[in-house]
Amino acid sequence: MKDIRDDLLNYEEFERKRDGSFYLKAAALIILVVMLGVYIGNLLFGENSLETLLNLQNQREVLQKKTDELKDENARLQRKYFELKQIALPDTKR
Repeated sequence: MKDIRDDLLNYEEFERKRDGSFYLKAAALIILVVMLGVYIGNLLFGENSLETLLNLQNQREVLQKKTDELKDENARLQRKYFELKQIALPDTKR
């Protein structure tokens, strides 16, 4: 009879440990999922996010296009300036 009682007590202790272990694993899993969600949210919407990267790439394209337009305008104005300077030079030599 004592053996059965000891076995029953051991089994109950085993069940308590197993239940505690289950809740510990479940809590750890929940914490891990929440942390992963925060990390992914930060990647998508944070300061160093995908949205920010795409906006910066778009801004870079716009600035590159504006730079090319200004270079073309500068070349055109330089040609005009030197043409006017060439016309003005013979007048000053007289």
